[in-house]
This record gives sequence, structure tokens and C-alpha cells, in this order.
Amino acid sequence: MLNQTMSTSGSVHAGVESPLAWLRLAAAVLLGTIGSVGMWAIPVVLPTVQADFGVARAGASIPYTLAMVGFAAGGVAMGRLSDRFGLLVPTACGAVALGLGFIAAAFAFDLTVFACLYAVIGLGASATFGPLMADISQWFDRRRGLAVTIAASGNYVGGAIWPPVLQHFTLSAGWRPTHIGVGVFCLLATLALLPLLRRRAPLDGLETDEQIASSRELGLSPNALLALLCVAGVACCVAMAMPQVHIVAYCSDLGYGVARGTEMLSLMLLFGIASRIGSGFLADRIGAVATLLAGATLQGLALFLYMLFDGLTSLYVISALFGLFQGGIVPMYAMIVRQYFPAQEVGVRLGIVLMATLFGMALGGWMSGMIFDLTGSYHVAFVNGLLWNLVNVSVAVWLLTRPGRGLARA
Repeated sequence: MLNQTMSTSGSVHAGVESPLAWLRLAAAVLLGTIGSVGMWAIPVVLPTVQADFGVARAGASIPYTLAMVGFAAGGVAMGRLSDRFGLLVPTACGAVALGLGFIAAAFAFDLTVFACLYAVIGLGASATFGPLMADISQWFDRRRGLAVTIAASGNYVGGAIWPPVLQHFTLSAGWRPTHIGVGVFCLLATLALLPLLRRRAPLDGLETDEQIASSRELGLSPNALLALLCVAGVACCVAMAMPQVHIVAYCSDLGYGVARGTEMLSLMLLFGIASRIGSGFLADRIGAVATLLAGATLQGLALFLYMLFDGLTSLYVISALFGLFQGGIVPMYAMIVRQYFPAQEVGVRLGIVLMATLFGMALGGWMSGMIFDLTGSYHVAFVNGLLWNLVNVSVAVWLLTRPGRGLARA
């Protein structure tokens, strides 16, 4: 009979790191790439939507905020469905919500309706992020960090691909027909990948003695640890949202044009792919918490550089650095959750942590727009992001100094 647990000597349960596991990982990357359009559409069309609906910058940022709220709430709901039924059910539900949300948004002639539909879009997109990482973490052992970050990189692959595509069709056909086309594509493409997701994860419901011990040695109850990770997630993503949500509008305000800002966003997310995969290699060697600290510290450095330079070439370079520095932060929360919580709880607990990170993105996107409206400049918004980032760094330092922080397995 096959082993039902994995020992420290490295015994492997059937299916772990098998060809099927790698095929599932490839499907996860494709799903993440498709579904990420729910996060990256608004930053691209924000100036167009603002002009179409005749609202202030903060008002035009509300659809993004509600998309993040939908993504956050959906992450918990989809995570619970994933824990109970496997990945197939939440992915199918997400495909329907994402596709229909985009199609319906194309017919909205009121900002309130448009923003509410983006909450539905965010709900659908949530099925292609947190549940994928939680599921993949149970198909890999020795290469878990690498696998989780590759799965998470689909979000950034989409971030590199979708903005120029959306920008092209928005300029050539208008944002409404573009939304219809995106909705139809997402629905059909996601449903076509569902047959690859029928099998349950081989490590579903299993928990190692090492995992239980390290959680206890940390000196926190499970719920207290979860709350601390949520605080860190909010703080890191308030900081992260400033460039990601407003770089297109920032470049437009500086006179460089929307197209240059869209290119910077794509460059930022393209370098984020390398960061995410690289952070997986690093986490498998030095641990997830140390990798989180490195990423958060470097993200703060990039935000500081945005405060010093606003030339066109400088912004391209800093945007690339920002993507390279921060791309691995969010997947580290998935690694930490998988390290300290039982496998059968990973989906819902990761969903809660990701809900906090997305609340941070929503808050940061809105807050930066509000600061711009009050000051007429994004300089104070960058300062605000840097201060929030210090909170995340502080939490990572605290966790790293605890006796039960856990070291990466050799």
C-alpha cells in the first residue's frame, strides 16, 4: 500500500512531483494568465473610463477597488470550495463569473453599475489565483517553493500580456467591445482547461509532524498567526498598489502619454515573472519568511526611487526594478500558510490571507487616487506606500526571529 504520509527522509506519495503534477502546473499557469485580466483591465482603461463617465480620478479608481474586494471575498469562498471539492468546481464557477462579468460591464452606462460588475469580475478572477497555489502546493514537496511561484506567475504573465492587448483594442474598437471580446475569450478558454483539473491533489488532507511542531514553536495560536499574516498582507499591498494601479495615469499626467505608462506596467509585470520564479528557488533554500523579508525590503527601495526620479527613462528602469523586487512577495504568503497550517485548511486560510492582500491593493489603489485629488501630485502617495511597506518589513523581521520560523528543507 502506498504511503499516506511523507517522512523527513523524503518518501513521496503517489502523484507528487510526477509528470501529471507538472502538467497540472502548466494548466495552472494558463488559468492564471487568463484570469488575471480581471485585475489588469482597469489600470489600462482607467483614463478612458474616467473621461467616459466624467468623474474624478478617485471615482474612476472605484471599479478597481471593487474588483479587489470581489477578488478578496472570492478567494475565501473559492478556497473553501477547493478544500471541499478540489479545484474543478471553483474554477468552473470562476469562469462563468469572469466571462459574464466582462460582457455585462460592456453595457453599463453608469459608474456605479460598472463598478459593481467589476466586483463580479474580481470574484471570478479569484478562482485563478489562490486556489491554484493551494492546490499546487499539495502536488509538490521538494520543489514546492518553485512550483507555487510558477503557478502564481500566471498572474504576472497575464499582466505582461493583457495591458498592451487591452490598450490596442480599446484604442481601435473602444473599451465596450473590448470588454465583450475579453469576456467571451475568458469563458471559453477557461472551460476548455477544466478536464485537466478533475483529479484531487495527492497530499490533500495530509499533515506532517514537522509542520505541527514548527507551528507550535512559533509561539502563536493558528488564528493569531493568521491575523499577523493578514496585517502584513494589507501593508505590503497598499504599497504595491501605488505603481501598479496608477503608473498609466502617472505617465499621462507627466506628459509621457498613456501608451508609455502601459508599456511600463507590462515591463513591471514581465520582470515580476522572473521575480516570482526566482523567489521560489530562494524559498526552497533559505525559507519563505526570509524570502518575504528580502522582497519587502527591496520593494521599499523601489518606491523610494520613484520619489527621486520621474524622467521617462528613469521610470522605465524603476518600473522594471519594482517588478523584479516585489513579484515574489505574495507567493511567499502561500508558502508560509502551507508550512504552518494543515493541508486540509490551506485553501480557506490562504484565501483569507490573500483577501487581506487584495484589500490592501483595493485600499492602496483608492488611497493613492484620493491623495492625488487632494494634492495634485503622486509624490505623497509614494511616501504613503513606503510607510505601509515598513509595516510588512517589521512583521517579516519578527517572524524571522522566532524560534519556530522553520528552515527550508535540504
